[in-house]
Amino acid sequence: MLLSARESADRSGCVPVSPAAGAALRFLAATIAARAVVEIGTGTGVSGLWLLRGMAADGVLTSIDIDPERQRTARAAFTAAGYGPSRLRLINGMGLDVLTRLTDGGYDLVFVDAAAADQPRYLDEAVRLLRPGGIVALGGVLGGMADGDDAGTVALREVARQVRDDDRLVPVLLPLGDGVLAAVNTTA
Repeated sequence: MLLSARESADRSGCVPVSPAAGAALRFLAATIAARAVVEIGTGTGVSGLWLLRGMAADGVLTSIDIDPERQRTARAAFTAAGYGPSRLRLINGMGLDVLTRLTDGGYDLVFVDAAAADQPRYLDEAVRLLRPGGIVALGGVLGGMADGDDAGTVALREVARQVRDDDRLVPVLLPLGDGVLAAVNTTA
């Protein structure tokens, strides 16, 4: 199913996580036996499939995307992989609008794979959503290491600084694919 979802991404112009970054997401979800995961940026389902593979058997993936066609494609990939409606909550809408309606401290893992320019604001919402011991993972962060002053590159540098300077978070940069910046919420 991952190959099919990746091929759908190529056809739609969506850039999915690399296999290495996907394996890291699966590992992170499995490490904390994640039961409630939020994904910002459904795409065609590649990262969602990796997350579902690592989550607890009764875990629910809440995935948010603005593109309804990509979400339909992702739903088909999830269903074909054996993940039924009880494991999925696909929400069509702007991530920052939807996140404000989700429960504070109610999630084990939040994965952000959305517009680089919005990553600092997504991080703020993700930390609010995490339970103590929960993990936030931000995709594509190595783009912030590039030279340039476009909005996306500047925002990626800012989100890296935010994570580094937030005393509630213990971060690690995983140089896999386009980079995954992960941090555990140490608030008690």
